[in-house]
Amino acid sequence: FIKLTFLSVSEQVVIFNIGNIPSQYYKVFGEKDAEGFRDKTIFALVLIVSEAFIKSTNTYVTSVLYITWRGEITRRVHDLYFKDVLYYSINVLSDLDNPDQRITMDIDRLCNSFSLMFAPLILSPFTIAYYLYKSVQSTSYLGPVGVISFFFVATVINKFLMSPVVDYVFKREKMEGNFRFKHMQMRVTAESAAFYRAGKIEKAKANHKLMKLLKTQQKLVAREYALNFSINMSDYLGSILSYVLLAVPIFHGLYDGLSPSDLSVLISKNAFVIIYLINSFTSLIDLSSKVTDVAGNAHRVGEFIEELQKLQCEQPTSRSYVDHTNISAHDRQSIALSELNIVSDSSTGAENQSRGTGNSNQSSGAGNLQAPQRALTVNNLTYRPPKSKDILCKSLSFHMESGVNILVTGDSGCGKSSLLRVICGLWPKANGSVDLHQPYDPGSILFLPQKPYFTDGSLRQQVSDRLIIVLSTDEDKMTTLLTKAGLDRLLIRTQGIDVDLDWNWYDELSPGEMQRLSFVRLFYHQPPFAVLDEATSQIGLDAENEMYTMCGELGITVLSVGHRASLRQYHNMELILKRGDNWTLQPITDQSNHIADYD
Repeated sequence: FIKLTFLSVSEQVVIFNIGNIPSQYYKVFGEKDAEGFRDKTIFALVLIVSEAFIKSTNTYVTSVLYITWRGEITRRVHDLYFKDVLYYSINVLSDLDNPDQRITMDIDRLCNSFSLMFAPLILSPFTIAYYLYKSVQSTSYLGPVGVISFFFVATVINKFLMSPVVDYVFKREKMEGNFRFKHMQMRVTAESAAFYRAGKIEKAKANHKLMKLLKTQQKLVAREYALNFSINMSDYLGSILSYVLLAVPIFHGLYDGLSPSDLSVLISKNAFVIIYLINSFTSLIDLSSKVTDVAGNAHRVGEFIEELQKLQCEQPTSRSYVDHTNISAHDRQSIALSELNIVSDSSTGAENQSRGTGNSNQSSGAGNLQAPQRALTVNNLTYRPPKSKDILCKSLSFHMESGVNILVTGDSGCGKSSLLRVICGLWPKANGSVDLHQPYDPGSILFLPQKPYFTDGSLRQQVSDRLIIVLSTDEDKMTTLLTKAGLDRLLIRTQGIDVDLDWNWYDELSPGEMQRLSFVRLFYHQPPFAVLDEATSQIGLDAENEMYTMCGELGITVLSVGHRASLRQYHNMELILKRGDNWTLQPITDQSNHIADYD
């Protein structure tokens, strides 16, 4: 800010001296002063070089200021956006359009436009005050009064023309976001759409979004036409106004005592003062077009921040995090992988798993750890989709404790995944309570959602789900886990777990590989509890058996949502959900494999 102010002031000083050069040339020409002409030319060249340097530096500093502002504002928005699960709430539960565009594009345009306005806005009061004083000296009070009156009329007209432009800038950004989102959606669903040969319908929908955008842009351009006409009119009228204001004292004989040469010098000097004063005012008028961009984008960014703050205040407060365990995540992860013994035979490992994961292998390290007794307690819980009055489940009560695996079943749409959203705090509850007795972190309780989650980066980052690599010995651990999960070929494809890959993991992995890799993440963190939502729906029965058996080997108690009958053998209790208050929690007595029922 200080550098920009200093540069802008320096630029005004140089411009003032450059503006006086023509009058000085008139004088040396009138006097035929060759030596004076040489001196003035050298001085003019020095001023021009100085102005070029200052103007370029000013542009550079303005750009740096824009980048700094964008970084600062975006980071602050990120602090709020990524806090808790606000990113989920504003993308899924809120009616606000295109949050991603508001972060990536609207903040950028806001900072860029305002950085271009910043220096003129800061210096204009001082520049105008100085040139008002100089114009009073040259034209008495007629010059300042005429210029201020001209500026006032132009400002009123532009203010009237700006209001509809601001509204349509806001609408244009919204339509731009919708159009861009349509193409982003197509990129994400390209394979599914290709199977359906959905090109024609997607083209029609994309063209529809495009037409809405173009109509909005056309309306914006029509409203900008009147504003641009007013701005251009002000610019050119200003140049004539300077001579009109100078004509009054000249034709009234105020300068009759001057020679033609001296009068030319005076006219040139005073014309520059008045023209630059008018230019200072018209520069503010010219900012009208930038003001519309700033106002439109500022409205969208402000609306976004207000919505985040509103959602933050509305975050559910029914969850309580009471840590009843004395076993740290580091202790739980200290089980030697060499002691793991995954049994593929359903008649052995599966039977052990069905009796409770915490006691499935007493000879292993997991069996020697005393896991926390309770993960969560659901008491008299009633829940429904946000903004809906349709009750999914009423008065539900159960608890999850170590060694007792729970399978949640029911018809599609009965609220199984919705229950997990309420437990996780993504959805508010209608009534009752959900108490988590474990810290919400991967080392205590880990959720595997129905759609696997992956971020950009290396294979290690997909497994560890951490920004900082904790242990150098993790490579052997991860390699062992990936091999046991049947992902040894993935190690070859990635050329190592630490290679930073420019991959979209959702495009590179099959659905089955994504689910296996999610289990590798679970085994790596090795929490005492895990919540699995259709976590094995894309893998075969043998792989499913290996995943659940390994959960038992590691002492992980699970709450699973699923439709497969084969899942029953890995669980102790079954929670059957039906719409309304009709739900049942009962022991699972049939431990058969139910392969015949698998579809």
